[in-house]
Amino acid sequence: MISILMWVERLFDYLQAQWQKPRTHRVIGSMITASFIFALGIIELNRQHLLSSPLNVFIPTNHLVAIKWAFTFSLVFEVISLILSLAESVSISVGKQFEIFSLVLLRDAFKVFSHLNEPLVWKEIKQALPSIVAPAIGALFIFVILGFYYKVQHHAPVIKDGQSKATFILLKKTMALILLISFITISLNNLWGYLTKGQPETAFEIFFTLLIFSDVLIVLISLAYSTKYCVVFRNSAFAVATLCIRLGFIAPVIISALLGVGAVLFALGVTIVYNKFALMEGK
Repeated sequence: MISILMWVERLFDYLQAQWQKPRTHRVIGSMITASFIFALGIIELNRQHLLSSPLNVFIPTNHLVAIKWAFTFSLVFEVISLILSLAESVSISVGKQFEIFSLVLLRDAFKVFSHLNEPLVWKEIKQALPSIVAPAIGALFIFVILGFYYKVQHHAPVIKDGQSKATFILLKKTMALILLISFITISLNNLWGYLTKGQPETAFEIFFTLLIFSDVLIVLISLAYSTKYCVVFRNSAFAVATLCIRLGFIAPVIISALLGVGAVLFALGVTIVYNKFALMEGK
């Protein structure tokens, strides 16, 4: 069993090292740009009735959809970054979740925009304006609050014993690898469903549901290494923040934005109070 976990750790460390290379980020950026240009091209082909069945059924004729696709593509890579950050501190991984949700809100604004007809008409835009502005403003608030959230992080080690800390990190790396495989499987299955049956995109919603269980599992595992009330409360509260994010995926756009802003404010408040408790206990 130990040998398997060590193999998992080596695999995770290799994937993380490759992912963090500047060359990897350049390749990803090029792929997203190329996909955006390709989407514009194939949409234009469909507008000109140059695509045959069944492609012409699933390819839209609105160029604005290409923006939504590009954001979705970039979100896939952001989720992978989130998964690879799970082995780090709990606070960092939670912050990464809020980063992704803020990008989801921006994508939702473009999603509403993509349902408008070309050329754009103000009368149609006016009706959709609240659904465009609300997620954009919500994303901005999350962006600003996250700046304060990261600033108040102390990253003081919760587990003092070196061997226990290494074991805890190894378990988190194992969970992260399982989540990575699950997310790739979910995304490919969702993509196939879209291409063959026109099914809606649900990969991110399903993944954040898995994250709730993952966060709860981390809370339970951490009890074996620390039973301090402030640590248990902080980790449990972060799991609640993840739950709010998951609810944001199924809520109307305005409520979704409010849930996101409320969740990140909640996480910021928990962090500030936790730091006070930790400082008092350290004296």
